Amino acid sequence: MLSLNQRVLIAASAILSSFFGLAGVALDNIYREDAEQALVDRLQGHVYELIAVASFDNSGNLKMPVDLPDTRFSNPNSGLFARISSNNSDWIWRSASMSGMHVPPSPKLLRTKETSERIISPSNRELYLFSYGVGWSDVHEPEQAYTFTIIYDLVDFNAGIASFRNSLWMLLGSVAIILLAVQGTILRWGLFPLKHAANELSAIEAGSQLRLQGEYPAELKGLTSNINALLAQQHEHLERYRKNLGDLAHSLKTPLAILQNSVDNPDDPDDLSAVVEEQVERMNQITGYQLQRAAASGRTVLAAPILVNELINKVLNGLQKVYADKNVNANYTVTDLIEFHGDEGDLMEIIGNLSDNAFKWCKQEINVTAKNIESKQPDQWDLFIQVDDDGSGVPPEMVNYVTRRGQRADHEIAGHGIGLSIVNDIVQVYGGTLEIGTSQLGGAKIIVKLPGSPEDALDTTDLESLED
Repeated sequence: MLSLNQRVLIAASAILSSFFGLAGVALDNIYREDAEQALVDRLQGHVYELIAVASFDNSGNLKMPVDLPDTRFSNPNSGLFARISSNNSDWIWRSASMSGMHVPPSPKLLRTKETSERIISPSNRELYLFSYGVGWSDVHEPEQAYTFTIIYDLVDFNAGIASFRNSLWMLLGSVAIILLAVQGTILRWGLFPLKHAANELSAIEAGSQLRLQGEYPAELKGLTSNINALLAQQHEHLERYRKNLGDLAHSLKTPLAILQNSVDNPDDPDDLSAVVEEQVERMNQITGYQLQRAAASGRTVLAAPILVNELINKVLNGLQKVYADKNVNANYTVTDLIEFHGDEGDLMEIIGNLSDNAFKWCKQEINVTAKNIESKQPDQWDLFIQVDDDGSGVPPEMVNYVTRRGQRADHEIAGHGIGLSIVNDIVQVYGGTLEIGTSQLGGAKIIVKLPGSPEDALDTTDLESLED
């Protein structure tokens, strides 16, 4: 595939060639028409000169002097010839320059009428004939008039046209070449940031750098910023996966060690069964928690925004069916146009866990609110989610406790105790905050704030620190 530089150069060459070609043809035609009109004007001037020196003898016949105003009429090789013919007789006068020259007869013209034509003489010379009708009376009849014809050899005229044409095409060709060279230089300079970006991407692929570092023009800022954001996001996800896998392996060591010790030193089969059941439950909690943490996608660059209203409606409708026996009155207030810039699964985890907890602990009523609030960052709006219930609530001293993995405020309610901790981890991935307080309904109030736009939440400092 052709490069951008080659494509633009080919297109520019075609456009310039077409432009200069059309311009050259137009200028050549204009010059030729102007030159021919100037020739006609000169030949008409010669006719007027001959009319001025013409006279009549006593018999009423037209006569011409020997010495004419233009000496070229007396020189056979001058290329300028004259002929006068009477329209009512065979009388014809020829200039001395027409000696031995045969030219077809001119048409008989009325007074002040004129014609012009190109002919090829028997000697293969291209001639231009200008004929003009002259009469010395007011009678408009051909027989009472004379036809003055000036004949011009077009050798010099054609040579002048050819010289102009050669000069014109040489000039246009030179200008076109210079413009193409200048345009090629400008294109290389203008497209250099793209080439620089391609070189930096190659360096990233080779592992010699971690992000795009160069200064780029405003037109490429969005592209390079998104690429750096994607690289930062990829690095963040990779680090989170590694950390979670490490945490998972570390967390499983203790239950496995207890199981191994119980197997190696069996005291009571019933105690062994209880220990196995307890540790298996613990490992299930650990595995579920770490998998949920690893599954959090975080900000997704270039992802389509998600309508919060539709997702909350879907979650609440599903939970109403699950907790149909409680007959919960679930209300939600969401602006239709509120959007979430991130992974749909993450938002589902946040709203799903918070709403599920509210359904579990409420007595009969919960409220879900979602709206945009003004951010501390200029020209940015954060996503605000609040879930209230009329249950027993969370005491202040238990706030930090319930956000830890495996901890539950009420052990009589089924669950692994990882819901709020998962929500807290996802919120932290997005750079947001989670707050727990007391609702006006009398139960718990959970508030989640998430930064507005994806680019504001992504941070490339990790990549920069690695490069340093």
